[in-house]
Amino acid sequence: MLGPVTERRLRADDDPEMDAAFERAMADDPTARWAVQQGMYVLGASTPRAFAAAYLDYHLRDGVAERIACPTLVCAGTEDDFFQGRPELLYEHLTCEKTLLRFTAEEGAGAHCRAGAQRPAHTRVFDWLDEVIAPRGYHDQPLHLV
Repeated sequence: MLGPVTERRLRADDDPEMDAAFERAMADDPTARWAVQQGMYVLGASTPRAFAAAYLDYHLRDGVAERIACPTLVCAGTEDDFFQGRPELLYEHLTCEKTLLRFTAEEGAGAHCRAGAQRPAHTRVFDWLDEVIAPRGYHDQPLHLV
């Protein structure tokens, strides 16, 4: 968890020193560069610092996960370089019907987003949808993603 000074700097209108630190980190580390660029794209952020500030709003504080009411599938890669342990933490917070699917390196699916084994990973996810969601008739209702 970030301290209040760092959070304030991330959310500030202007912080050239922090912007330069992001640029150096991205120049030195291809994984950091990809993660920040991908995060900027996904969250619609115009700068690396704006992405980091927006990312602060995704958390488990204030009972956010506990308000999820629909059956929930949480996927975890045992070799995830980006979010190691985070899926399990979300799973612990959920109070709804929930399933945790672990994907392993032995399956070729232990990396973030099951890179390298999409077909077998999708098979397991679709099986969950068939077993948990389809029998309830959710397919006849609009899908709301949060």
